[in-house]
Amino acid sequence: MPEVGRLSTAEVSADLLAAIHQLLIEAFDGDFSDEDWAHTLGGWHSIVTDGGAVVAHAAVVPRLLDAADRTVRTGYVEGVATAPGRQGEGLGSLAMDDAAALLRDRFEMGALSTSRHSFYERLGWQRWHGPTFVRDGARTVRTEDEDDGIMVLRFGHSAGVDLAAPLTCEARPGDDW
Repeated sequence: MPEVGRLSTAEVSADLLAAIHQLLIEAFDGDFSDEDWAHTLGGWHSIVTDGGAVVAHAAVVPRLLDAADRTVRTGYVEGVATAPGRQGEGLGSLAMDDAAALLRDRFEMGALSTSRHSFYERLGWQRWHGPTFVRDGARTVRTEDEDDGIMVLRFGHSAGVDLAAPLTCEARPGDDW
């Protein structure tokens, strides 16, 4: 029977971190860079295990996003994956349900970047319709290629955030979004 646990990166053992990292590499068919891995660290991990093996994962890391003129304390979801042989069993949804509970408890909004819209839409996530940008110091750069991939989970104070407003994140190594 699958079990869901949540740990901060600081609480995760080196062996468990290695197992999560291996899961992500396998689930992304080797297309999971060191920068992608770095983006999953520094927050919390929703970890689904079955028989002691990690079978699904989602990370939530803190970020500040600007929606129009409002800065929103956002939990940014990274490293969502299910073991290739276990996909379609609802394990990814278990990890994301736990991540959503964390988002509602500690943040004003959730956000992520994906090309798998239907998976997240059925979990209550919405596509961002406005233009996206990245701020790198004093410079703000349009990120048109990201416009169709950003999704948000609005709740509480963020429920009224305009999905058509401009959305800006801070620059980071690798993919900004």
